[in-house]
Amino acid sequence: MGGVLPGADEHWSSDHSVLYDSFVWLCLKGTGDLWLLTLLQTVAMAAVVAYTCVALRDLGVRGRWSAAAALVVAVLPSTGAFVVWVWKDTAFCISVLLAFAAVIRLVVRVMRGRATVRDRWFYWQLGLLELGFIGIALFRNNNIILVLAALPLLLFALRSMRMWITALAAATTVLFLVTNFVLYPALGILRPNITSYYAFNYADIAVAYKAAPSTFTAADKAVMVKVAPLSVWGGRAGNCWDVDWTMHSIDRTAAGQLNDQLMTVWWEVLQRTPQSVAQGHLCRSQIAWGIFPGAKNVAGNTQISAPVIPVNLFDQANPGRAMEHSPYRPILKTRPLSWKLHTAATWAYMFSETPQTLWIVWRGAFWSYLSYLSVLLLAFRWRRPGRSVLGIAAIAFGAQISVIAANPAPLARYTLPAIVLGIMTVPLLTLLHRPAPGREAAEEPDDAEISRTETLAAAATPRPSRIGTG
Repeated sequence: MGGVLPGADEHWSSDHSVLYDSFVWLCLKGTGDLWLLTLLQTVAMAAVVAYTCVALRDLGVRGRWSAAAALVVAVLPSTGAFVVWVWKDTAFCISVLLAFAAVIRLVVRVMRGRATVRDRWFYWQLGLLELGFIGIALFRNNNIILVLAALPLLLFALRSMRMWITALAAATTVLFLVTNFVLYPALGILRPNITSYYAFNYADIAVAYKAAPSTFTAADKAVMVKVAPLSVWGGRAGNCWDVDWTMHSIDRTAAGQLNDQLMTVWWEVLQRTPQSVAQGHLCRSQIAWGIFPGAKNVAGNTQISAPVIPVNLFDQANPGRAMEHSPYRPILKTRPLSWKLHTAATWAYMFSETPQTLWIVWRGAFWSYLSYLSVLLLAFRWRRPGRSVLGIAAIAFGAQISVIAANPAPLARYTLPAIVLGIMTVPLLTLLHRPAPGREAAEEPDDAEISRTETLAAAATPRPSRIGTG
């Protein structure tokens, strides 16, 4: 977001999360620094992890196992350092975990035979689920896909709550559309450049041309050559792993002017060689479904953010860039409370990037599959009551599908939420030898007060009379 930092000359833009950028702006205006934002992120993540542990406890997981999972999330270099990033993906991850935990609590409610009880506790869990949905939709562009992809499995698992779950998903979708296409423009927030919207389509054209140039007509080539030489379309731009290779190789100004014609070319490509479009999408999103990375020389490797902030702020402080004269430039540097601990943490962070550990520390595919396996085994073990358990996999499934649907490159940060979900799902395996939560089980004492209906019913229950007893 070009104008997120006060003092920048650019207007605000919705090419990144406007909601998260607003938090950054408010923090800078209120404190002149970013420490409050990272503190709030840490507190929020801690609270949501604790809430997840409570949800797992309700399902029957012993505290020692959920606590161990929470500790792994905190100390693993990828997920532990993620919490203090000043980046929208951190808030997005917190929202994903919140929705995941809320779903578990609703699943438990179904298994206890209380799915039709509409008390304060029920609405509180729905509210937390909706809060998670809203964060998912607004903290990362286009991730309403996650909510919509998770919806069918949620409806299947939570049959007695279908109306409510559908209403939450619909409300979130409407909020996403109104916010992006009505509210932001009304506030003067610029929409992303047209080439940003259609970058994936340009990349599809390049991948298809590199794979099968003979399928392109003379009219197709006449349009393409106005944006970049055909040797470029079939060369560097045709790398399927990273959209930036395409966008850095073509004339973006010309592409914007010829966008309608390029989209016609893309539509023809989709009709002629749909496999090339599928190849492009699956290649770019490989980090979401492939356990191991691709070749580094074509940017197929796992791309991880550096733990050290360079003096030029990743080129943003160079002459002519947005941060060159920003009054906040001096605070954008590492200032740990303990340099010794910081040095040790940085060493551990970089150590975890070794190729032999990348697949488990920095890539989400393995953890997504482990989530599904854990849920499926538990559902099979619990048989008929286990149908509800399948809903626990909904958020993880939606997170994986959303990356497969729209992903520019194998960036680790896009699948870090999957790692967190996977780690917090593993404790379910400890329930394989235990029975499903019984219908006779009551809500935990700290799960909010007993509903007014239950209280009145208990008060109205007749007690045995003492008359006639010996």
